[in-house]
Amino acid sequence: MDLSVMFFGADSGAAPGTAPEAGAGGHARTYEDILTVARTADRLGFHAIWTPERHFQQVGQVFPSPPVLGAALAVATERIGIRAGSVVLPLHHPLKVAEDWAVVDNLSHGRVGLSVATGWHSADFTLAPGHYEDRRERTLRTIPELRCLWAGEPAEYPDGTGQPVAVVPQPRPVQRELPLWVTTSGNPETWEAAGRLRAGVLGATVGQSRDELAEKIARYRAACAAAPEQAGTDAHGRVTLMAHTYVGADDAEVHRLAAAPLKAYLGSYLRQTAANRAGDSTGLTDEQHAMLAEFAYRRYLNWGSLLGSPGHCAKMLADLRDLGVDEVACFIDFGVGRDEVLAGLHRLAELREAAQ
Repeated sequence: MDLSVMFFGADSGAAPGTAPEAGAGGHARTYEDILTVARTADRLGFHAIWTPERHFQQVGQVFPSPPVLGAALAVATERIGIRAGSVVLPLHHPLKVAEDWAVVDNLSHGRVGLSVATGWHSADFTLAPGHYEDRRERTLRTIPELRCLWAGEPAEYPDGTGQPVAVVPQPRPVQRELPLWVTTSGNPETWEAAGRLRAGVLGATVGQSRDELAEKIARYRAACAAAPEQAGTDAHGRVTLMAHTYVGADDAEVHRLAAAPLKAYLGSYLRQTAANRAGDSTGLTDEQHAMLAEFAYRRYLNWGSLLGSPGHCAKMLADLRDLGVDEVACFIDFGVGRDEVLAGLHRLAELREAAQ
């Protein structure tokens, strides 16, 4: 089972709608930390590094453009895969996605992979307001189109005069086929849709039981096996699961360092969900949000996270492998300090080596 590193967009600590202080004390320092973690993960032999796409929210202010950051990561590293986790596909023209990521594929000498997402927050679609209602259908029908563009097949689109013109995206990528995943928040239909496309699936352990995940993985594998041949894919597929990760010296250290930032992160996520115009506002008080975050944290410690001592995390990795997981994307940027994150990555690398 492969282990990769995932940035998911930690709370910046600034008030909603504002930015932290610019320069070394603000976002610039965060980018320096991301590059430091990437170089460390590269040296330690992690499989890939994932960066998200986030817009206009307190969570993930430094991640508006995965290909721009991916280009920086490509030249800062040598071996590690450079992944988008995820590209919100309905926000972008597929030609632009293909061209931007082909640049990164060249800079990285063929290390690119993309997970595509439908998007969920209505504010994100300020960038493409007409693409919100049918975002799921747009995403699924654009995946075959994106594969063809990556392969260099001409495609017709209207030009500035409204007339169709055949174009081929440039530059040409290093990889003949584009490694693709479909991101899911847990909907079984999305798992099956990913299987029918023979794309990988990028899911998460949080918010789901082991039995629920086992059923979804089985449905995904069955859909993959029944799907027609598609270039660069196989009948097995690839299951990648995100899990909050901090491997500490012992469980007590993990609780001391990770409990407060993780609960703050979960609370921030709940507030973001409540702010989504298309969703139902929870109407919860701050105290109720805090109680929900505490409940989620305690439940998550019991199963699904890599939060704990090396022994605890080794057992969780073995259980995920038995479940049929091909890769764990270790979500590290939920508020633990950089030095602790780096120390945790070293311990995780040791666990990986011991398991081989």
